[in-house]
Amino acid sequence: MSASLKPDPSMIGGVAKVPLARLPDPQALFDTRAARFDFLAGHSANLAPYLRFLAAICRAQAELARALSSPAPLAAERIEQARAARMPPLDRNDWRDTLPEAMDRLLEKLQAVEMPQPARLALDALRAAEPSDREWVMGNVLTDTIPADSVAPHLFAAAALQVVACLSAAALPVDKLVPIRPGICPACGGRPIASLVTENIGAEGARYCACATCQTLWNEVRVKCTCCGSTKGITYRSVEVEDATIKAECCRECGKWIKILYQSKNPTLEVVADDVASLGLDLMMRDTEWQRGGFNPFLTGY
Repeated sequence: MSASLKPDPSMIGGVAKVPLARLPDPQALFDTRAARFDFLAGHSANLAPYLRFLAAICRAQAELARALSSPAPLAAERIEQARAARMPPLDRNDWRDTLPEAMDRLLEKLQAVEMPQPARLALDALRAAEPSDREWVMGNVLTDTIPADSVAPHLFAAAALQVVACLSAAALPVDKLVPIRPGICPACGGRPIASLVTENIGAEGARYCACATCQTLWNEVRVKCTCCGSTKGITYRSVEVEDATIKAECCRECGKWIKILYQSKNPTLEVVADDVASLGLDLMMRDTEWQRGGFNPFLTGY
């Protein structure tokens, strides 16, 4: 186990200017994520049942993305207003009307999926819940708030929200997005799951954050805290050897850490799946002074 604190050795000389954002392809994204979860399940004895369960959820998400109607494009005036005010153009409150149907359809697709008994009970309870209880769950996932004592039903609602938000983001004009502030998605205002160092978006070594809600990728400068924006006191920890493909990026200014995945070293890394599969890093970081800054509804409760 490597727990040493040291600068990121791969950040030498910076990178060329790259596009601010990369919008998601909903169907391909969830299909790819499901396949990655299945692969990781075959290489993880301890996490295999949970990873296969999440793979099944992602396959249902892909089916839902194909079944739902694409949202109408936002009015040009609204996009320009958001751009001028440096605000995300997507308003989460707009999803309150479409999320209930998406959640019902996802829960129906998951009926035949093998899952742990607590998840089955949560799914059945959510399907039978009173409107006020469902509103409470949906309100929580819309604000990235998942109560520790009610993780399972919120996982299903968050999965439905990902599809709705992903479809909305895919319809945006990517060239109209502007940076908001560190750690904020320029499309929907969501929090990052983690960041990716990639070579396949237009510049070698570029770093992109991945939105936990709408799945948009947005560019952030390397060796900079994606939670507070500080460039001071950034260090890295990893469970593996020196050339680890997943590390914890730690910030002494705000006291938070967030995972950074090096797709430049392993192109098969997928941000949600590999965030879950690298649970060992989360467990290691529990014993440090830093708090996790990334948000992943599939990891809540661990």
